[in-house]
Amino acid sequence: MGLCERPVQPQSLRAFCVKAMKLAGMNDEDAGITADVLVTTDTWGVFTHGSKQLRGLLQNFRDRRMDIRARAEVVGEGPGWGLIDGHHSMPMVTSVGAMEMAIGKARNSGTAFITVRNSGHFGGAGYYAHLAAVQDMLGLSFTNVDPGVSVPGARVPLLGTNPIAYAVPAGEEPPIMLDIATSVVAASKIYAAREVGKPIPEGWIIDKDGLPTTDPAGYPAVGALMPMAGHKGYGIALLIEIVTGVLAGGAFGPEVVSWMMDSATSVNQSHAFLAVNISKFLPIQQFKERMDNLIRFIRNAPKAQGADRIYLPGEMEWEARERALREGMILPDHVMVRLKGLAEDYGLANEEIYN
Repeated sequence: MGLCERPVQPQSLRAFCVKAMKLAGMNDEDAGITADVLVTTDTWGVFTHGSKQLRGLLQNFRDRRMDIRARAEVVGEGPGWGLIDGHHSMPMVTSVGAMEMAIGKARNSGTAFITVRNSGHFGGAGYYAHLAAVQDMLGLSFTNVDPGVSVPGARVPLLGTNPIAYAVPAGEEPPIMLDIATSVVAASKIYAAREVGKPIPEGWIIDKDGLPTTDPAGYPAVGALMPMAGHKGYGIALLIEIVTGVLAGGAFGPEVVSWMMDSATSVNQSHAFLAVNISKFLPIQQFKERMDNLIRFIRNAPKAQGADRIYLPGEMEWEARERALREGMILPDHVMVRLKGLAEDYGLANEEIYN
């Protein structure tokens, strides 16, 4: 049996996270926003980017690499754009505010693009894209990350995993949602395997000589992740680096420091958020009907031998969320290790994870 003794209810996990953040010095509103981002991500089954991240985030505040009482500031804006300085505040709060700003501007301008500098690890990119989808808009979100990914021809890390996410509303069908790293896998999956001493599939990382390895023990001190789809993933990761760090006037490339490493340097990731007002192009109901038709066309396509279902991006996550809300979640060991450590940090009982 794993470390998770029984199903964890999302509302109990949210309350536990909020309590830890308030003990760390956060106000009620910011703690609630942050917990919503993290626990929703858990309910989607994306445990690598959910509540397990909270302990490290709060450690950043204790180490003064972030400022728990800081507030993000809009330093430039126009009808369809905005630039935000996060001032090293809680990245989830800054990012929700940035996407809400994009949504608000897109109601009039049709599209809005917001960049953020001086922020930190914002969790799952899909959460922010979905904020636009529930407002009947198409949403995209991006972030740069400290270098951990090599590129074709190199044997050292040059770019971050640089995630991209999009979400699109539909009618009777659930929203389409994709949230991916531009590396073969997210770095957090390497860390998760390393924490429990498990090997990883070949092709995920290279060693110090640029050769494939299944041993995550040396990462990220040596070796590097590989980009998804070779030069294609490399090209997309570079675009994300440009529209986040370079365009926002923030850190990029080797200037971006890891939020997970011991360092005296402030965490300094950059993000970008795009909202597209669908109703400026088509009546929203017509768009949703067209989306339903597209989804069903793909889902009902002839199946390959041995396949019994074709999934649309996001379907697995929505089904996981329904189960989580109905039955609770059995959290993986790598999540429980972090949550129990968080409980120790702030004098909380492990039982509060469940209650």
